[in-house]
Amino acid sequence: MLNVEYTGLILVDVQGNLARKVHESETTIKNIKNLLRGCQILDVPVVWLEQNPEGLGGTIEELSVHMKDNNEPIPKFYFNAMAEEAVENRIKALNKQNWIICGIEAHICVYQTVMGLLQRNYTVEVVADAISSRKKENIDIALSKFERAGVGITNVEMCLYELMRTSQRKEFKEILSLIK
Repeated sequence: MLNVEYTGLILVDVQGNLARKVHESETTIKNIKNLLRGCQILDVPVVWLEQNPEGLGGTIEELSVHMKDNNEPIPKFYFNAMAEEAVENRIKALNKQNWIICGIEAHICVYQTVMGLLQRNYTVEVVADAISSRKKENIDIALSKFERAGVGITNVEMCLYELMRTSQRKEFKEILSLIK
């Protein structure tokens, strides 16, 4: 089970025009924003990634506005973010065993980054309602491959409640307001 002590969030490549071209983009962006805000409320660290930002543009404003106080995005060129030394160093420095993954595209950078984390013996949960691709079929294929690889599949609400564990947490009402 996820817990705040041993868990981090990786935000993968929600950038430029592509962010608006993925399947159910507005719902996906809203879900990612709620997941991101929930993790910040619960003090879960966030690793913020951007694929070739000069070519694709930066993270969309709806998300980047919430990130400015945390850290800067890590630019990357490999689809598997774990192949980037800066990303691997950041992941190691945070010293978390469990990683929650959200972003785009599910079948490319999200998939390859998840596989890279698994190869390094991390536990990974993909947030199914906070990932997307241009085509729904690509999302379905990615989710199927994740399951076959032993990756946990969750959704934003389940993930945040799992991290909270109890309604007695001081952050409960603030998290509840994101979900309702």
